[in-house]
Amino acid sequence: MSFTETTTTSWFSRLKGALIKIVVGFILLIACIWLLFWNEGRSVKTYRALVEGAGLVVSVDNGSVDPANDGKLVHISGPVKPVGVPEDDVLGISAEGAGGLERIVEMYQWVETSKSETRKQLGGSEETVTTYSYHKEWKRNEVSSGSFRQSGHDNPQKPIDDASFPVESATIGAFSVDGRAVARLGDERPVPLTALDVNRMGEAVALGKPVSTIAGQAVFSFNPEDPQVGDIRIRFERSDIAEASFVGAQRGSGLTPYKTTNGRDLFLSDAGLVDAAAMFDAAQSENTIITWLVRVGGLIGIFIGFAFILSILGVIADVVPFVGSIVRFGTTAIALILTLLIGPAVIAIAWIAYRPLIAIAVLAAGVALATGILYLRRGKAAATAPALGRA
Repeated sequence: MSFTETTTTSWFSRLKGALIKIVVGFILLIACIWLLFWNEGRSVKTYRALVEGAGLVVSVDNGSVDPANDGKLVHISGPVKPVGVPEDDVLGISAEGAGGLERIVEMYQWVETSKSETRKQLGGSEETVTTYSYHKEWKRNEVSSGSFRQSGHDNPQKPIDDASFPVESATIGAFSVDGRAVARLGDERPVPLTALDVNRMGEAVALGKPVSTIAGQAVFSFNPEDPQVGDIRIRFERSDIAEASFVGAQRGSGLTPYKTTNGRDLFLSDAGLVDAAAMFDAAQSENTIITWLVRVGGLIGIFIGFAFILSILGVIADVVPFVGSIVRFGTTAIALILTLLIGPAVIAIAWIAYRPLIAIAVLAAGVALATGILYLRRGKAAATAPALGRA
């Protein structure tokens, strides 16, 4: 089911919105500049902590705990044995031999999707035609129907939430590690629920609906073959791991995060039998990936910030729609050029204290890109001018 709504926004309303966008743009600009600066410091500190750890780590036999290594950074690997049984004490489901247990709750809900088409009008106003569609599906996340454009598609509150239940700890030979560290390394496998399990769950939680077993899941519904909004289905997954490797500070027989000289906490974990060098290499690669993801996100945020700040020019020019399109193209190019100048400059400034040569190279690359775009635009303008003259 769907419906279509047509709205018209006057030029003055768009102008007011553009003024608000300027404020949002400046806030976004400042936030993303700070994010880029912080990210470079985080990246360098993490890199140095990992380099320090790689030079200090000692691989030890998991069969016995040497008191001489207490407080040192050690590497252990071997078979994992969970201590205790992970259990959902509310619904009474457990997983013998697993490192962790996860409760996954889905609710049958209304979902709204929309598709809009905007047309500029002479005089600067905008006409937007939006089609809203509604359908039902099983969702883990609670969908708020309060923001739906059309009433009559109400979702109830999710009566029971997802939850995770790791074991308290696990052992690798004579050593012990936190159960949460083990649980997140394991392979997830479904826990098929029996009729007895499901009946016990129905007694534990009063959802006002009968419960049945469907494909190893508990389904709270009057008619599981034809679910209604608000119906609930619950399944469980267990985390199993046979062998694992860890790097951390030895404290007694346990492993905890190691504090490096620059204040970073160092604790590495991996599934399987992995040597210390490979674990540090993987951690460095992860640090590099995170750094670049944040860089890209920060640069995109800076571009959006500049685009918001300059958007008022396009709104003003939209009094004549064709002119507005040309102005928006120009402001987009300006926002891109400013991003290529400001973004690398912030990154370079953040790195000057750590790696001056790289800082200079990054800054030069940003200037080169911006200069190249300006050169190409001038070249196109020069090529267009003679053609207009001949016309």
